[in-house]
Amino acid sequence: MEQTTDSLATEKQLVEQILSGRARIQAELAKVIVGQKEVIEELLIALFAGGHCLITGAPGLAKTLLVKSLAQIFHLRFQRIQFTPDLMPADITGTEILQESSEGRRMTFVPGPVFANMILADEINRTPPKTQAALLEAMQEHQVTAAGVRHALPEPFFVLATQNPIEMEGTYPLPEAQLDRFMFELRVGYPSRDEEERIVESTTGDVGTSIAPVLTAEDVLALQHLVRRIPVPKALVRAAVTLVRMTRPPDDEAPPFIKQYVSWGAGPRASQYLVLGAKARAALDGRPMPDEADLRAVAPTVLTHRLVINFAAEAAGRAAPDLVQELLVTKTWLPG
Repeated sequence: MEQTTDSLATEKQLVEQILSGRARIQAELAKVIVGQKEVIEELLIALFAGGHCLITGAPGLAKTLLVKSLAQIFHLRFQRIQFTPDLMPADITGTEILQESSEGRRMTFVPGPVFANMILADEINRTPPKTQAALLEAMQEHQVTAAGVRHALPEPFFVLATQNPIEMEGTYPLPEAQLDRFMFELRVGYPSRDEEERIVESTTGDVGTSIAPVLTAEDVLALQHLVRRIPVPKALVRAAVTLVRMTRPPDDEAPPFIKQYVSWGAGPRASQYLVLGAKARAALDGRPMPDEADLRAVAPTVLTHRLVINFAAEAAGRAAPDLVQELLVTKTWLPG
């Protein structure tokens, strides 16, 4: 009984730590990032849920600065990889080289930039599928294989990949199976007039801003384990699974507009990420259990990039985001 009490005390302490840490994280980010509150919250949810993110947005919207600042706040090792058409898999994962030593010549593995805690894969759709697959394998397995030897990546390991939606010529769009490996797709929009004026004022002066670390890598790992241990009501699991199954045209639960406009719906990984995202959102709010509001809040970022729309949708001017919103409006996925 004493051990159970100690365990509960530890978890309560972790919940308090994540709640207080959220306020401090937001305060530190506010020093360098203007606005983007929703994107910041979604990034924190994904980080504590142990998922990766795909960020879509026009150039100059501080995507790199946001990721780099997050790495500083969590005292994590950060690496930015600029994806280009000539980038090879070994350029990011590492390679074996021949070195001289006291024992003679021997092959030594030199780690690539992927050996960091937080990776910014800039414009991932500009590099060929072979290099994309190397990064996505590292994302899934948290390891790199070179010359038949497995090399574990540091933990926590978090990838944020960006895509530029403006220029699609000469790019290699990620296949649906690889998009499914990303927990969230985050869409970064333009700032408001007031926010843009504040951005210009803060970035054209001569005063530098420093960010203080709030949490360590060990703290992040402990909080990720805490999120996993948060209980979920059976009704909420059933709602998540029902919502995902409704995105699949062949399923009996799919509404008519899904059958009309969607070719392929979301897979089981979407159900897992819906529940994990809801749990992480509840933890960030200091609540012991997620509810329907948490599920509804994370659903658009989980489902949008997993829907493959058909020609009828394009002809009718329908897109995945508004199909997901229409799906959420229906009440049939909610527990009775």
